[in-house]
Amino acid sequence: MEMEKGKVVVEKVRGKSTVIRSFSKYPLKFIIPRKVGSSITDAVWIYSLTYGGGIVSGDSISVEFTIGDGCTAVLTTQSSTKVYKSLGSKCSEQVLEARIGSGALFVVIPDPVTCFSTARYSQKQVFRVVSDSSLVIVDWFTSGRHESGEKWDFELYRSSNCIFAEGNQPVFLDTVLLEQSSLVGIAERMHEYQVIAMVLIYGPKLKHVQDQVQENVKRLMSQQLQIPSTRLGCCAKTNSDNCLVRPAFIASCSAFGPKGMGVVVRVASTTTEAVYRFLHHQLAGMEPLLGVSPYS
Repeated sequence: MEMEKGKVVVEKVRGKSTVIRSFSKYPLKFIIPRKVGSSITDAVWIYSLTYGGGIVSGDSISVEFTIGDGCTAVLTTQSSTKVYKSLGSKCSEQVLEARIGSGALFVVIPDPVTCFSTARYSQKQVFRVVSDSSLVIVDWFTSGRHESGEKWDFELYRSSNCIFAEGNQPVFLDTVLLEQSSLVGIAERMHEYQVIAMVLIYGPKLKHVQDQVQENVKRLMSQQLQIPSTRLGCCAKTNSDNCLVRPAFIASCSAFGPKGMGVVVRVASTTTEAVYRFLHHQLAGMEPLLGVSPYS
């Protein structure tokens, strides 16, 4: 099936980041407010929606973004992206491609993807940057409608994120794949965790945010992973998985790219609310650049 393409172009107009072209076709729609946050902040916000609030089996959506030199653009959503059940082997697909100019900042901060029972979903995001581009990606998904008892009941979830520098040089290549197996189901592998997230922060404009996030994650996990000695003794004696203390929230952080220009944080949590709080806290330092603190 040929993908329906949307297109957004952001350029400077009278010194302000402005959407000069916006095009989308069903089931995709863009909403571009006149202003979000402080009037002195140069950032344009773009809300991506799907008609009916979700994606159905067989939907194929492709979007291209061009962020011009010196511009700041934010792509977000108004609620989680719901992926409804699959018919046969049909897979719902989304592809995002973005070119980020010199001195530009592109921030992709959606709500999570929620796959319903038996759904099949695949997304791919490709970002092309130059030496002084900056980029933030939040890519996360939940186990499904876990409040209603659906936990990791979908058939397939695949998400790929790729960053390429000039000359098509790979800077970051990452894929998350969860697929039901006759041997071990997704729910068994995920234990009690209901949310998986990745936060990527890249580029010279975000060095202060990277430093703060690395320090925050290091401090958080040093507190989370302190296992009481009595419980540790139980596990050491029995070697039983039932004794293992799993924190309700786990995060790790590592640098990547030339000269460590990027930081990637990976998160697993038993609740969606904990991840929202984490994202809000870690990305709060971006408010001066965006006019509003992400996930506020």
